[in-house]
Parts: sequence; structure tokens; C-alpha cells
Amino acid sequence: MQKPLQFARELVSGVLAPGGYAVDATCGNGYDTVFLAGLAGQSGRVLAMDVQERALENTRQRLKEANLDSRVRLVLASHSELPIYLEGHPDAAMFNLGYLPGGDKSLVTRPETTLAALEAVLPALKRGGLATIVVYTGHPGGMAEYEALQSYTAALPQAKYTVLEYRLLNQANNPPLLLTVFRT
Repeated sequence: MQKPLQFARELVSGVLAPGGYAVDATCGNGYDTVFLAGLAGQSGRVLAMDVQERALENTRQRLKEANLDSRVRLVLASHSELPIYLEGHPDAAMFNLGYLPGGDKSLVTRPETTLAALEAVLPALKRGGLATIVVYTGHPGGMAEYEALQSYTAALPQAKYTVLEYRLLNQANNPPLLLTVFRT
């Protein structure tokens, strides 16, 4: 059995091929950005965003160490500003919500900014593409964000989207869960 983030990566691996385009809406420490840049290949591209300069620096360093920095556009902005920076139709988008690991835990994603980003990226996804949303509910505001996202994704029209919720029910300490929206 896979943890939600591992399962998210497996799902993304099925739709993002060399030459593809992906969005990391919350680049954090850069692990998902490096993963996406590797899948996108030399001719692919990745848009990676975060509101914290420290997150961009961590991501920049990881990309440089992996020799993947030329494939990625780093943007210091909230994912709610995604419509400004989105170019074309992504194959995949990844959201890893909550706070920056090792950073200021009072700076967290919020339902209104995450919903704004989803409202921009979901209709832009290529047919057959997907958005993964790893949600953490254990911090203040985390459960409210999950509830807003669950309600929003459950109401998406099934003629255009298929929504999957993946969670571990019997684990202690509020384990993360995964919402995935497939564009049909």
C-alpha cells in the first residue's frame, strides 16, 4: 500500500511524458518539482510556484543539483495567481498543501487560494491529464481546507472530470490524504 504522496506520483507518472508540461502549484522544498522536471524531460517544462522565497531557494538548489533547472520556471507568487502564469494546457498539476516543512508553520495554504488555483488549472488540463492534491488536516485550518476541497471536487461535472479520494483511515496523527481530479 502506498502513502498518498507516493500514489500521487504514480498517477502523475502515467500522464506526464517527455516533452510534457506540468505545474507544481506549491513547490515547497522542491521534491515534487524535481520529480515533474525529470518526467517532463529535456524538451518538457514545469511551472513551479510558492509564496515563500525560502521555498523557491530550496527548490532552485535541488533543481541545480539534479541538473534540471533549465526545464523549470520558478515563480514567487500564490497559487491563486496561477491564471497569470499558466501557459497552455498542462498534462499534470500537483498540489502539496499545508505548510513548508521546516518553515514557518503559521504560513499555510488556505481554501480560498487553493480553490482559485484549481478553478484555473482544471479546465486548462489536457484531456487525460490530472491534478493531484495532497491534503494535510492536522494543522490549524487544514480540516477546513480539506472540507472545502472535498465539497468542490465532489461537485465537479462528471462529464468532464472524474474525482478520486484516497486516504488511510486507521492511521494516527492525521495522515495526509489525496484528492485527484482526472480530466476526461
